[in-house]
Amino acid sequence: MKTSSTIIIAIVASALGAYGYSILTPAKVASTEHTAEKKPEKPNDHVEQDEHGADRIRISNVKLAAAGVVLAEAASATLTDTLSFNGILRANQEAVVQVTPRFPGVAKSIQKRIGDKVGRDDLLASIESNQSLTVYELKAPLAGTIIERQISLGEYASEQKPAFVVADLSTIWVDLSIYRQDLKRVRLNDEVLIDPDDGRGEIKGTISYIAPIGSSETQTALARVVLPNPDGRLRPGLFVTARLILAARNVAVAVRRSAIQTLENRTIVFVREDKDKIEARPVEIGDSDPKFAEIKAGLTAGEQYVAKNSFVVKAEMGKGDADHD
Repeated sequence: MKTSSTIIIAIVASALGAYGYSILTPAKVASTEHTAEKKPEKPNDHVEQDEHGADRIRISNVKLAAAGVVLAEAASATLTDTLSFNGILRANQEAVVQVTPRFPGVAKSIQKRIGDKVGRDDLLASIESNQSLTVYELKAPLAGTIIERQISLGEYASEQKPAFVVADLSTIWVDLSIYRQDLKRVRLNDEVLIDPDDGRGEIKGTISYIAPIGSSETQTALARVVLPNPDGRLRPGLFVTARLILAARNVAVAVRRSAIQTLENRTIVFVREDKDKIEARPVEIGDSDPKFAEIKAGLTAGEQYVAKNSFVVKAEMGKGDADHD
């Protein structure tokens, strides 16, 4: 009898356990299904498409600046057909003077060094003549900058070589190398844009001299531009690039070529919207030159766009698509 009671109790307990499991299991499954249906929230910095179907993201000026992104305004521009050349900056040789001792002797004092600015008749050095043993002064024959010094204190100074070279650097020569196939297109007084590659933009000049002979080594001929240099921006010895203007055409709206990107097989420009959003705006491109591209549709003059490092914004836009997926 005791054994029968034990069996009955075990059967009842098993039934109750199964019933309890059947009650809990649906609740657990329902909870799992509810969790699966819940979609991840989109990050706050991503914005849905605008009314035109263009993708937009929210991004602050601080974040743009930290990524090196530069904004500019779409505006009219002059597109140019150009020839490109390489060149080098040289001191204006018509304003360079070699200062040579009148008599050989020993340098008793040195007053100036390379890079010093001097006025006309400023003292450069004192030389003790070997002949008379008297000291005479070596002075600057013109105002300018000391660009060479071939004398040291106590050293023998010879009348056979210059002790100093003084140059007036208020004007600079830009010597351009012109390949033979381009010579027929280069004329005196043609307008040239010189780029020193210092981040301060191009300098406009005109060709003032074309050499009558060429170089057998480089198979190029020299064309020269003389530029004013009041602030010392142009330094002799540095290389530059130049663009000869062959033709020019004005367009109503243009952006920098670095602003043009391709997104989902569309040509786009990233445009600033509502002060904190960037929109991938589809545009129609017209003519272009090495710096600017004409915008025929999609952007109006005065709108701000990403002019530099637009690839950074493109990458950020790509993150938004990944998050959305």
